[in-house]
Amino acid sequence: MEWYWVLALLVGGTLSLMLLGLPVAFAFFGANIVGAWIFLGGGNGLVQVGRNTVDSVASFTLAPLLMFILMGEVLFHSGVALKAIDAVERLFKRLPGRLSLAAVGGGVLFSALSGSSMANTALLGSTLLPEMRRRGYHPSVSMGPIMAVGGVAMLIPPSNMAVLLGTVSQIPISYILLGGIIPGLMIGAAHASFVFVRCVLNPSLAPPYEVADMPFAERVRPFLVYVVPLLSLFVVVVGSILGGIATPTESAALGAAGAVLFTVIYRAFSVGMLVKSLKQSAVISAMMLFIIAGSSTFSQILAFSGATRELVALVSATNPDPMVVLLGMLAILLLLGMFMDSLSMILLTIPFFMPMATALGFDLIWFGILVLFAIEISGMTPPFGMVLFAMKSVAPPDTTTAMIYRSIYPFVIIEMSLLALIILVPELATWLPGLIRS
Repeated sequence: MEWYWVLALLVGGTLSLMLLGLPVAFAFFGANIVGAWIFLGGGNGLVQVGRNTVDSVASFTLAPLLMFILMGEVLFHSGVALKAIDAVERLFKRLPGRLSLAAVGGGVLFSALSGSSMANTALLGSTLLPEMRRRGYHPSVSMGPIMAVGGVAMLIPPSNMAVLLGTVSQIPISYILLGGIIPGLMIGAAHASFVFVRCVLNPSLAPPYEVADMPFAERVRPFLVYVVPLLSLFVVVVGSILGGIATPTESAALGAAGAVLFTVIYRAFSVGMLVKSLKQSAVISAMMLFIIAGSSTFSQILAFSGATRELVALVSATNPDPMVVLLGMLAILLLLGMFMDSLSMILLTIPFFMPMATALGFDLIWFGILVLFAIEISGMTPPFGMVLFAMKSVAPPDTTTAMIYRSIYPFVIIEMSLLALIILVPELATWLPGLIRS
């Protein structure tokens, strides 16, 4: 069978099953069963599917993913994360767009603790948006910053998607985690600057209101009590990897254990909270492991059928400009994000993109960060970006979909500009990983 028919069968079949409403994991398994029967030898191929399923989820490299999920769930369900965000909000006092700046600051903080874009958006939306609405904030500086900064969790460690990308692409997970720090902080700084300038030029977007006057020490104390100690979790996770003290798995375990310890210190620990966090972590982890299992066999069938090799050979034979190919791959990710979740995008595209990136001589860490950045942007692009749905679920009932779309587009433009900057200056993504590569 010609390679393009193989792609049409496997990729087209997977997408068709997704569009019919089948869960992503079962869509992959459905395509795998057909592909294994045709390309791996009938019944023997189906046996191989079973073996691949077990082997793919038995990998020790997936342990950080599970630990990071637990870390975020413990901090979320204990309420410790909410106290930290409140402490950040106190610092801004009478700055223009005070609550919007608190949303950006709190979003970057929670990104360094949760690893989940959806959780980030939902938490900020449910805690800060009602107060913004009550104060008369315009949607562009209330919902917009919350959605925009929600996706930072995909880049700043501990990032579930970074661990998943590293597992699927075979890029060392520690390099991917470190490479996302500078781009993630750039996003936070750019969004905060944009909100501040807009609110200075047009104060009606974020009407000023009286803030209870309190001594400087009283404003700073909650930050020192609730934020600085939690940031030590980020330091432990990143610092242990950067210093070569711990592997990504060990640092993730330290982060999860530290999250539980902080709930005890802040008197937020309870058996019920821990059980709820463990249950939710198990649900999310099981979903991801099922999808990874389906994707592993999907990649193997593509390789065995020769489709991946033929596609890479076709691209190479045209002697393309590597930058054109790179922009094409990023454009595909941005388009897919309009109707597909980030997990599915990684698992569907990486089997094709990684061989091409390797053949074209790209720095794979830089390429991996660009992939994550493009997927992060695609999550907030209309009409079906996942972050938009998260905002819709927590926004007041009178919030229309059109309002959400209008509020996000300036931030999409900002992030597209930052993506272009990282393409032009790869060191923004490779400098930190280079410290442990050298």
